[in-house]
Order: sequence, then C-alpha cells, then structure tokens
Amino acid sequence: MKAMVLEKICDMIQNREPLKLVTLADPVPQEREILIRVSACGVCHTELDEIEGRTPPGRLPIVLGHQVVGVVEKRGSGTHRFSIGDRVGIAWIYWACGSCAFCRGGNENLCDDFMGTGRDADGGYAEYMCVGDDFALPIPPIFSDAEAAPLLCAGAVGYRSLKLTGIRDGQNLGLTGFGASGHMVIMLARHQYPGSKVFVFARSKSEQEFARDLGAVWAGDTEELPPEKLDCIIDTTPVWKPVVEALKNLKSGGRLVINAIRKEDADRKCLLEIDYATHLWMEKEIKSVANVSRRDVDDFLMLASAIPLKPEVQEYPFEEANTALRELKERKIRGAKVLRF
Repeated sequence: MKAMVLEKICDMIQNREPLKLVTLADPVPQEREILIRVSACGVCHTELDEIEGRTPPGRLPIVLGHQVVGVVEKRGSGTHRFSIGDRVGIAWIYWACGSCAFCRGGNENLCDDFMGTGRDADGGYAEYMCVGDDFALPIPPIFSDAEAAPLLCAGAVGYRSLKLTGIRDGQNLGLTGFGASGHMVIMLARHQYPGSKVFVFARSKSEQEFARDLGAVWAGDTEELPPEKLDCIIDTTPVWKPVVEALKNLKSGGRLVINAIRKEDADRKCLLEIDYATHLWMEKEIKSVANVSRRDVDDFLMLASAIPLKPEVQEYPFEEANTALRELKERKIRGAKVLRF
C-alpha cells in the first residue's frame, strides 16, 4: 500500500515536507481487528504537534492521521460488529484498557493507557489501516466521506468542549480561533442553544467573515474587546496568548475550556503576564479537554446527522498531505482539510 510516513521529528518551518510517500506491506487484521480501505482522512493540528515533537509519536516511522473514513475490507477472528463493505470511521481514540476506573466510568479518554490513532499506532494517511473492532464507528449515510472525516475529531472534540462549558441557553458563548473545530461548534451551538449569542475571536479577516456568515453576532481579533462579557469561551488555538486574552472577557464565574492537546512553546512567556485580579479572580475557571471517548464521537455523529451539521471542507489528493499540513501551519484555514484517496 501507499502511505505518507513520518520518519523523524522536525520543525515544519525548516522542513516543508516532513512526510515521505512510501510503499508498505498491507496490514493484516489480528484477532478482533478489522482492515479498513481508507477513502478519506482529515488533517488535524495534532499532526503538527506530532511532527514537531510536542506530543511525539510512540515510535518512528509512523503513519499519521486520526480522522479516518473507509470501508471494511477484511475481518480478523472474533470480530462481530461490522460486515465486509460497511463504512466506518476511526477517531483519535485508537484503544483504551476498558478496565481502569476511568474506562469503567465512561471516561476512557482519561485512561492512563490511552492510545491515539496515528500517534501510538499507524493511522489513516495510508491506503489501508487496521483497528480494533470495538473502536470503529458506523458513519451515518447522510455524510459524504470527506464530510464525515472532520466530524471524527474536530467535530467530536468541539462537542465535548461545548458540553464542558456548562452553557445554558441564553448565555453568551465565545470561540477563540475559528478553524475546523470552531466552525462546527458554532453550528452546533446555534442548534442546541438558539437563545445564546456567539462571539468569535480570530486572527484573520477571512476567518472573522466566515464566522459572521455562520451566525456569529460579533467577530474580531484576539486582542479586541467584545461588546459584552461572556459566560464561557472555548479556545481552539495552538498558542497561549489567546488564552490570556480570553480570560479578560469572561463574566464572573465564567469558564474557559481549552480544546488542545498541546500548546506551542514560542509564546509560553505569555503565561507570566496573567494578573490574578484581571484574569482569574471572581471565580473564573479554566478547564482542559483531554482526547475524546467513543461515546463522544458516536453521540456527536448522531446529533450532526439529525441537525444536519455538515462541515465546510477543503479536499487534497492523498499525496499532497504535506501541502495541507503546511497550510495548516501557516493558518490558511477555512473549515476543515481532508485528504482523499
């Protein structure tokens, strides 16, 4: 099979083509695994974190990609959930132990042995991949392959983030950053909380315009002050400065939810600029989002199909994965980026 492989950690500013197109042996499904013929795979900022070493892969070389849509081509022994030809999705959660307190309590995203697709096991930047039968998810027929791919991470983690804000209808919601996840969160929020106003903080004018097109009542730069204080804010940016700026815009008792696996180190010094009275006093809260559970993804897919919520996607041939990653690094974003096979 053809695959785009990461062979070493590198800086994408210095190495503009970190992935190599190679030929690998087709994977063989083991007991309770299925083999997927990949048709589409979303491109996520977490891939940049893997390439640049902020959340390094468990081994090298490795096939990245964790927003995978494809068709079941073979089944290992002991599989029971899917038939040959079924269309399935594979999200960031590749495996969790199933027996720890977190897994038993429905929070398998917090499992100490959590494995990420494309980080701890080969992912979807390839023609084929294997996954445990229990960790694949059915894709609702309303979505095309390209539409379904970003729902599996950007959409699902946005869904989890929105739940973690504790928002009630009528309260003000802020979104800091407006990429793949943010543009789906605003569509989800407008459906679930029609009485709430959404305010968007984005660096580029095109992102701000896109946010207004999707129903934001206000869109401005990260450092601009919105016309009203906000009850909750979801941060989807890769850097620290928007976090500090967002805290200033919360109401008393407000909550900031950080939707990111890692933050880039370049502006870590911004943390030192937090002033307790300005940013944190009056019972403001900061909460992080860690991974997603299978239930998050499954529930979101069902909700998205019922709305229906369809992401805006930019499609790239599989061999142009490096181009899509460079554009993501350079913040050339409108909606979600998806590789097609």
